[in-house]
Amino acid sequence: MLTAVFAVVLYAAGLVMVSGLGYRVWLYASAPAPLKIPTMPAPRTQRGVAVRMFSEVVFFRSLFKGNKWIWLFGWTFHVALAVILVRHLRYFLQPVPEPVVLIQPFGVLAGLAMVAALAALWARRFIVARIRYISGPSDHLMLALLLAIGASGLAMKFLVHTDIVAVKAFVLGLIHFDWQPLPGDPALLVHLTLVALLMAVVPFSKLVHAPGVFFSPTRNQADDSRERRHVPPVRLEAVPR
Repeated sequence: MLTAVFAVVLYAAGLVMVSGLGYRVWLYASAPAPLKIPTMPAPRTQRGVAVRMFSEVVFFRSLFKGNKWIWLFGWTFHVALAVILVRHLRYFLQPVPEPVVLIQPFGVLAGLAMVAALAALWARRFIVARIRYISGPSDHLMLALLLAIGASGLAMKFLVHTDIVAVKAFVLGLIHFDWQPLPGDPALLVHLTLVALLMAVVPFSKLVHAPGVFFSPTRNQADDSRERRHVPPVRLEAVPR
């Protein structure tokens, strides 16, 4: 019964996340952006735009220039999350690719770094007055959810050891529609519940900035307004006779 409940919940959460993100990306991609509004200084070629986007997505260049402390915590969180996601591929792939095997020893360090960075970012929303003023309930809830996911994952490592072989069998069973028994460890059940909740709320939260940054006109436009002028369509009824 436990296996069936979590299988259905994870399927539903995955469907909501994929369909919701797909709809969001479609909205972003179909939104017209006829005016050139890149943030200056802006590159003048598409190759320069690609370099700029790479530096923004990978190194958070604008945030680094704006605030070094926020950059440190934010960049640490994202890098740690990336390592954790790659490390978790071992549950979805059989055999496990060599790069995923090599990254396994860094998983615990990444988990600790992620929790520490999230705690610092959350503390900032209470300590800094201007940030506290503009922080809404959704900001606190998302940070709390991410922090709880990280903490529950670390709990399975340091407090309650989970049978990861059985967990992998369960995950592979979900992929191949051949359900395998899910271990009933409380920490694991809490972790999976929180992950399913996060998957379900991603399309409706500020976390959509992950795909949204690629569609931001201030970032993905080249400063070529002189070379490529926008000519608005002429309405015939507006032309004087």
